Amino acid sequence: MFTSRLTTSLSRCIKPQNLCFARRNMSAEITTDMAEMKIEKKEQAVNQKGNKKKEKKKGGGGGGGGGTGELSPWPSYIQDRITLFDKLYTEYQEYLSTRERKPIQITLPDGKVIEGESWTTTPFDVASGISAGLAQNSVISKVNGVLWDLDRPLEGDCNIELLNFDSREGKEVFWHSTAHVLGEAMERRYVGCLCYGPPIESGFYYDMHMPEAAVCEADYSGLETIMKSIVKEKQPFQRLEMTKEDLLEMFKYNEFKTRIIKNKIDTPTTTVYRCGPLIDLCRGPHVRNTGKIKTLKVVKNSSTYWEGNAEAESLQRIYGISFPDNKLMKEWKVFQEEAAKRDHRKIGLQQELFFFHELSAGSCFWLPKGTIIFNTLQKWIQGEYLKRGFTEVITPNMYNTKLWETSGHWQHYAENMFSFDVEKEKYALKPMNCPGHCLMFGHRPRSWRELPVRMADFGVLHRNELSGALSGLTRVRRFQQDDAHIFCTPEQIVDEIRGCLDFLQAIYTVLGFTYELKLSTRPEKYLGELQIWEDAESRLKQALDEFGAPWQLNPGDGAFYGPKIDITVHDALRRSHQCATIQLDFQLPIRFQLSYNAPDGTEKRPVIVHRAVLGSIERMTGILTEHFAGKWPFWLSPRQVMVVPVMPMFNDYAIELQRKLHLQGIVIDTDLDDGATLNKKVRNAQLAQYNFIFVVGEKEKTSGTVNVRTRDNVVHGEFTYEDISEKLIRLRDSKSNVDTLE
Repeated sequence: MFTSRLTTSLSRCIKPQNLCFARRNMSAEITTDMAEMKIEKKEQAVNQKGNKKKEKKKGGGGGGGGGTGELSPWPSYIQDRITLFDKLYTEYQEYLSTRERKPIQITLPDGKVIEGESWTTTPFDVASGISAGLAQNSVISKVNGVLWDLDRPLEGDCNIELLNFDSREGKEVFWHSTAHVLGEAMERRYVGCLCYGPPIESGFYYDMHMPEAAVCEADYSGLETIMKSIVKEKQPFQRLEMTKEDLLEMFKYNEFKTRIIKNKIDTPTTTVYRCGPLIDLCRGPHVRNTGKIKTLKVVKNSSTYWEGNAEAESLQRIYGISFPDNKLMKEWKVFQEEAAKRDHRKIGLQQELFFFHELSAGSCFWLPKGTIIFNTLQKWIQGEYLKRGFTEVITPNMYNTKLWETSGHWQHYAENMFSFDVEKEKYALKPMNCPGHCLMFGHRPRSWRELPVRMADFGVLHRNELSGALSGLTRVRRFQQDDAHIFCTPEQIVDEIRGCLDFLQAIYTVLGFTYELKLSTRPEKYLGELQIWEDAESRLKQALDEFGAPWQLNPGDGAFYGPKIDITVHDALRRSHQCATIQLDFQLPIRFQLSYNAPDGTEKRPVIVHRAVLGSIERMTGILTEHFAGKWPFWLSPRQVMVVPVMPMFNDYAIELQRKLHLQGIVIDTDLDDGATLNKKVRNAQLAQYNFIFVVGEKEKTSGTVNVRTRDNVVHGEFTYEDISEKLIRLRDSKSNVDTLE
């Protein structure tokens, strides 16, 4: 069943612009020798096979353990859905047969032009005409810049790209398709209603409302068994455009899909996708059939809320991962093992850097050693501010909500803010610094001679993240940023943006990060005049070109208030993080009526540049903990030196060394545990990740020296106090990530 392929496409769209909800879509095929069989009969065969399976649990969700726990019989809405789909799909195929076929020209990325026929030739046909390998490895196509099913017929002259799993969009499509496989398995396994099932950065998930059941780890093997059977069946992905009325009829059993249809689909029609018995609201695209998924795994589960609203229904979320190659799954497992070793939450506890407590969820308790890291990062940025003409300011933590109404945040962001009443007035803790900086800029008249004004602020920020979204240092409620806002003239934009890029390059080079730059331009819904946007985008392009690093265009992904440069950094495990931001803002100066006196005596409106390099210091510390795997470079280390006396009689010398180096700004401790052996003390210091261990005894005390070794047991030998202190200070100030004594 579902091992066949249609000679005609099962995923054609009448109006691509009407594609509406879900995440991605794709198309399908069924073998020619079964093309005349009706899908209804195939579904009956699937159900008959399902009814024969062992270890099924009637009626309830759950089960698991040894078997699949598959429901018997399947929920009645599955067949009702299929019946309506079959009827509408037949009508759709009849409509497609009436479309006029015409010769078309298909242009490949290298400029080569291929002849084709409208409503007949598909991207898969194009790939097959080039090579069987290309056709086999292609996950999705792009037609005139729009993701397009491989089996969806081309409608006219076009440019085409073929994308494999290595591409970002290829991964998203592949993982979204596997999410549908998971969704099908969940409907066959649990009593409930599917909600959302998108691809994520590494894999996918599906949410389900199941009021009488909860997912547990024992369910994983059963789910995987069902998913693997779905893959083996090579179920094709079939695409169908439907009216809202038909959608409401199809999904009347599912109140969550009904909400989506009523509240989020603002076009007359949208699409659904079918694989096997699953039919789901989906914009697609998808892989050609489930057989493209060669290996998969259910990795974890959690509870969440409908659309992140803590007042709404509780849902069960299941996460998974999949690949088109078993080798990639093996590499992923190795990567996960290494990532687990580097988990900042684990290292943070082991090294006594920080912890979290339920009595202040989402707010970090920085222990003394963690505070050293925090302060080192902050002082480093403050030093760069002095070099680069920034002035540091301090602004209030709470404001009357009238401020947020002026800025526009209250209308769009109130649910993410902590608010409370003060003397019958509504106040809120600040989630960002920019409105306060606008008050600072506007509290007195400004002259063009003052610009640019660069305000930096490490103020404490609060955002009301859902408890289920909190995750160590990477997702918190209380945090501080290396936040700054530049108030400048339009003519100064290029220089200021180039300065921001130089700033982030200097910081990321020290941290050992590589990074990518993308220019995100005017979105479909934007505020302000078109000419201002085009001029600003031109200036950003000029700044990026002058900066000299490679960059990509990201059309339509700018903020509604201005274009921006998105910066993605890559850590030692090649994971991506977005920390820095550079954004132009035309709207806040208007909302706060900011102005400066221009040379001609007129009042002009400044432009605001929002920028941060580290971003949240909390999040950056989490990233750096995993980037360095807890082996902090000397300049950032909370444990730079441990002094180990060989016998108690040398404790005084060890304490004197500690005092002197402490005054030099070196983070130094002494191990005065008289009950531990020398080897035990050295080993303890190495496990605690002290960069250097100073062993001192009779010889060192007499000559005023120390014997130096590293956490990696490299023995450097004997140094005078003056020599080693000079070398340590030079190493610290160099901010090298390699601990060398030169």
